Amino acid sequence: MVQRHCSTASQRVSWVSELIADSGSYGVVSHLSQTISVSRQTLYSWKAKGQAALEQALGPAPTATAMESKVQIERAILTLLVEGHASYRGIQRCLWLLLGVQVSLGKIAAVVQSAGELAQHWLSRHTPATARGVALDELYGPSHGEGYLNVVDVHSGAVWASTSLVGVDGESWTLLLWQLEEQGLHWQTAVSDGGRAIGEAVATVSPECAHQRDVWHLLHACQQVQARLDRRLEELEQQTAVVARQAARLAAGQRPRGRCPKSDVVAHAAELAQARYACEGLGYLSGELRHLLGVVVLTAQGLMPSSVRQGELEALLALLAELSLVAPDSMQHELARLVTLLQAALPHLVLFAPGLDASQEHACQALGPSAVHLLGWAWQRRAILGPTSKELLESIPAAWQSVAAPLLAAWDAAVRASSAVENWHSVVRPYLAVHRRLSSGMVALLAVWHNHRIAERGLHRGHSPLMRSGMTQASPDWLVALGYPPDGMACLPESLVESQPTLALAA
Repeated sequence: MVQRHCSTASQRVSWVSELIADSGSYGVVSHLSQTISVSRQTLYSWKAKGQAALEQALGPAPTATAMESKVQIERAILTLLVEGHASYRGIQRCLWLLLGVQVSLGKIAAVVQSAGELAQHWLSRHTPATARGVALDELYGPSHGEGYLNVVDVHSGAVWASTSLVGVDGESWTLLLWQLEEQGLHWQTAVSDGGRAIGEAVATVSPECAHQRDVWHLLHACQQVQARLDRRLEELEQQTAVVARQAARLAAGQRPRGRCPKSDVVAHAAELAQARYACEGLGYLSGELRHLLGVVVLTAQGLMPSSVRQGELEALLALLAELSLVAPDSMQHELARLVTLLQAALPHLVLFAPGLDASQEHACQALGPSAVHLLGWAWQRRAILGPTSKELLESIPAAWQSVAAPLLAAWDAAVRASSAVENWHSVVRPYLAVHRRLSSGMVALLAVWHNHRIAERGLHRGHSPLMRSGMTQASPDWLVALGYPPDGMACLPESLVESQPTLALAA
């Protein structure tokens, strides 16, 4: 055990000062060692510490190059974390191999934590001024009943909120929506996959808001049931030859083979016909459902109004219920579950349609039903004719453009799918695979990076989610927005710029 010398700090300062002042004089260390009863090794150690402390206190301040190197290392850590999907140990290894810099895991964690706090503050200060359409969904984690709650702009794809792992219930969603309201985010439409927790939160926070049911989840459910029915039909078709052989054995006086042999050819043919009818019927009704859930529904008489669309959906649901009754016993369960799912979703399936009636009726009065029918046909094929509605508008007659512009804008603004939040989930999942669990700061970092990321190709080439939301973006570099400039110059995070006092000079 090391024993400390029984002396005060002021005494040691006096002794070290004497040693440094008389450095090079013969016998000074030996004389002081005998006087205060301290070994020569201890005195040399005190002298070295004192010398180092004086050099650090009186030496030059850190140069700008050192500060720039610090900022560049922080930028490298965050870039490898977000752009490279790297783990903390992977970041440490890359910095050593590429830059020759040894950074501890604690330092990397501290940089990420500090940047995460800045990102959370940035998200709380940057909300659009206009009312938006938002997509709500949760990304479940490894623990049962816990997930990451996400709120994403439907049209621009900007992430307005993304939490760490919390309980997926109505209370968590309600608190998140209240927090967004306090931050200044307003929405006129919300769309989700129909989860009970989200429905409770939307009804509590904004009961006047239209809560649209995502149509693609229902269409996907129809595809799943169709696939199961097709597989069952294929199994029945493969059994036809087996049933014929069993009937031949029975006619020859032999016993049929197998545990549950089927030897009635007529009954099997009837079941096969019923199964084929059920598969074809579900395929037809699924196609009609996809048609009726479109933004624009064309008929021989023109555009279908929302009241007629709702009646058609109810009739389709009744036909599907009848189909489930005449289907074979092995298919009735799947069809009955699909009918139950559609019945629960029907009140929220086409909430976007009534808002289009006024624009469509005004266009019909101004241009005529045939012209509006043609505009609807062209809008459905805008990916080929456009590819955007703006380019499509430039290709139609000039006399139509003043009436067609608000109609095309209304069709573009219709909210019926939550694909924007599903896209965000596809961004988050690779990081979950690396880190297993994401903190609130980490998901905030990903959200800030995603909101600043400029598309390099596709329909939104050259624009970031912030730009598509109508918000100004000071720099395309998300690290600059958080206060990490590329050249090491002093830079305030965007989230703190507005809070800084400004000085006005009077003449």
